[in-house]
Amino acid sequence: METVRPCGCKGIRSCLICESEYQISKPDLKDELQKSQSYVYCPYCDKLSPGWDVDEYKKHPHHDGSLINYPGVYIKLDFLSKTEAEELITALDRLPWKASQSGRRKQNFGPKCNFKKQKLRLGSFDGFPKTTQFVQKKLAEVPLLRDFKTVEQCSLEYDPTRGASIDPHIDDCWIWGERIVTVNILGDSVLTMIPYHVNDDVVVRLPMPARSLMVLYGSARYKWEHSVLRQDILSRRVCLAYRELTPPYLEGGKHQEEAVEILGQASLFW
Repeated sequence: METVRPCGCKGIRSCLICESEYQISKPDLKDELQKSQSYVYCPYCDKLSPGWDVDEYKKHPHHDGSLINYPGVYIKLDFLSKTEAEELITALDRLPWKASQSGRRKQNFGPKCNFKKQKLRLGSFDGFPKTTQFVQKKLAEVPLLRDFKTVEQCSLEYDPTRGASIDPHIDDCWIWGERIVTVNILGDSVLTMIPYHVNDDVVVRLPMPARSLMVLYGSARYKWEHSVLRQDILSRRVCLAYRELTPPYLEGGKHQEEAVEILGQASLFW
C-alpha cells in the first residue's frame, strides 16, 4: 500500500493495526534469520559467541563456543542511572508524541531533511528539550564521543501491542555521520545485524538493555544493516537516537554554509 494509513505506516511498512485492517501479509523476518548462523555480542569482552538468545552475554566470561571479533560496536551498560531513566521518561511523556511507521511513535528534534533529493534545511528546528540536556553532557564524557556534535535527537517508542519494529537498513550516509548513537531508556531489547550486500548467512545480535548506551561506527555502521525485530519488543521500549553531520556539512566542507544556522540551533536547549 502506497497510501499513508491512520496508524502512521506507509509503503511497505506495517504494524499489527494496519495488517489486520487492510489484510496485509508481512513475512516473518525472524523465521528467515534463524536459518542463518547467529552470534551474540558481549559488551564485557567486546566479542561474539555463537547463539541467538541475547542473554548469552550474561554468561560472561563462561561463553559457549569460540569467541570472534566484531569491530564497530560500543555498548556501555548502566549508562543512565535508574533515577535518570525514570525522570527522562516522565519528561519525554510530557511532550507530544507523533505516530510513526511500523508501530512506533516519535519526537523529532533536528533539521528538515529531504532524503530523496539529499537536501538539508533548518525547518522548524529550534534546539532540544532542556530536560534531555544532561544526556548529551553524559555522551561527551565517553571517549569515543568527545567530539560528537548532536544535530538530531529523536525519541522513539516501540509498542508491543502494535507489533512495533524497524526493518533492516543502513542510516543515510550523505547526511548522518560516522557514529550512530542510541540511548536505550526503557525496555530491554535487541539490535539484529545483517551483512549488507554480502552472501554470508550470518546474523549478529546486539543486546540493548534498559539504560544502556550503544554506538555503531566503522564496519558495523556501514557494512551491516541494523533492525529491531517485532519479537524482541516485549514491553514498551523508549530510546533516544542521536545523529551527527557528515564532514561536507562541517567546517571546511563544501556544504558547510548550509549547516551553519543548523549547528547554531543545535547548541540551544529550551
